[in-house]
Amino acid sequence: MALAVESRRAVVGVAVGRDRFRWWGPVGVAVFAGVLRLWGLRYPNAFVFDETYYPKDAWSLLQQGYEAVWPDNANQLILGVPQVIPLSQAPAFVAHPPLGKWVIAVGEHFWGLHPFGWRIMVAVLGSVSVLMLARIGRRLFRSTLLGCVAALLMGVDGLQFVMSRVGLLDGISAFFVLAAFGCLLIDRDRVRGLLRAAWAEGGRAGDEVRLGVRPWRVGAGVLLGAASAVKWNGLQILAVFTVLALLWDQAGRRAAGAHRAWRAMLRRDLWPAALSMVGSALVVYVVAWSGWLATTGGYGRQWADGRAGLSPARTPLVDIPLPQVSMSWVPAPLRSLWHYHAQMYDFNTGLSSPHTYQSNPWSWLVQGRPVSMYWQQVPDGQHGCHSAEGCASQILALGTPFLWWTACFALAYALYRWFFRRDWRSGAILAGVAAIYLPWFQYQRRTTFSFYMVLLVPFLCLAVAQLLGAMLGPEGSPPRRRRWGAAGAGLIVLAIVGCFAYFYPLYTAEVIPMSEWRARMWFTSWI
Repeated sequence: MALAVESRRAVVGVAVGRDRFRWWGPVGVAVFAGVLRLWGLRYPNAFVFDETYYPKDAWSLLQQGYEAVWPDNANQLILGVPQVIPLSQAPAFVAHPPLGKWVIAVGEHFWGLHPFGWRIMVAVLGSVSVLMLARIGRRLFRSTLLGCVAALLMGVDGLQFVMSRVGLLDGISAFFVLAAFGCLLIDRDRVRGLLRAAWAEGGRAGDEVRLGVRPWRVGAGVLLGAASAVKWNGLQILAVFTVLALLWDQAGRRAAGAHRAWRAMLRRDLWPAALSMVGSALVVYVVAWSGWLATTGGYGRQWADGRAGLSPARTPLVDIPLPQVSMSWVPAPLRSLWHYHAQMYDFNTGLSSPHTYQSNPWSWLVQGRPVSMYWQQVPDGQHGCHSAEGCASQILALGTPFLWWTACFALAYALYRWFFRRDWRSGAILAGVAAIYLPWFQYQRRTTFSFYMVLLVPFLCLAVAQLLGAMLGPEGSPPRRRRWGAAGAGLIVLAIVGCFAYFYPLYTAEVIPMSEWRARMWFTSWI
């Protein structure tokens, strides 16, 4: 009897320990990533790359509800002592929706128009993304260890690290997309549980069950609407994720004994999915423009006053003819908003101004042309430089090379698992990759940059974690097989962490001798 009691206590103790690791493991990895991202966040005290646009737009939204024009010397005045904020009331044309700038404005509200103020919210969201990925990986692979490995890999990815420490929009968009993916995973598990229960308890096959209100799917739509209200590439992700969710519904109904799973999915799930995801995304997107709609000073805000159509014969920025459509029954502010979007579309699709660090999507997965976001050459004896040839201070948006190169093999493995084994987890990862990466190939003439792929980083880390899990082998494998697999997987993780540490000075604008900087330029295309 005593032995049985002690045995039960031991089992309970192991279960409690595992349950604690379910949360303490992800939280520990997230805290580690958060400390890295918040440490020295206010440095450099400068506008880094496109920070010359978005933090000032955010401040304008905070003060006036719309983006306004700033003078050419605004950056120097804002960073000067004493600070001068030369915000005008003249409206400015901007190429992206406002929600990402509203997020940046939250930090500026509390800390002011300073580098820390316009970077803090992006850093917080980047750190929370690491926590989310740990939980998403756990749900996807049914393994807390693999979830934490995926999160650790993202925590030490140079691109996600850099984009979490600058006041740009892409890191914010990445947060919303990852959160939406997590919501869809939870919805999938809940729906499958409901279908299995209905089949086991009541004998109802999957095609006979109505799934009712699905709050997690609505949440995914809200988050994808938010991603689209940061940057428009959220729209293509919304389309792919909606199709993915419907395919999961069809597979769930078939697994629950549905005789006509496709017909049941189209009849019972198609329109609810469209309303819950696309409909909620549209509502969130329009609400994101509330500052522009509620005021009268924004760019093009009063364009529709006195007009019955949706667009003029030609846009004022790009000489492209547009059709006249009489829509006088639509409120004037919404018609003005539609016209503004026509101009934004023309600008974004026609952007072809040459840039030193532009690159083609074909090179992004191998990090062929990272973006230098900040560069300063430091003479000997200044700012901690102790090198006769001088020093360099740089922020390079470079994904940790060993991680991205490993991810290329991991994606090939995921493709194999999905195509030949019908592994739904691999399909989910590949759907995220396809939604984020593939649409950029249609813009071969547009000016594009590799840092757009910060949205892809979580899915690359999930793919690598899946590959490492395959190396480790399933539970029940021979101990020797597990030991060798664990050693190989551990060496890969250590190599990735070490690679991040090696390039860390280039991620944080650390002042290093030119010789050390050159040693880190592994390819001439990185310079």
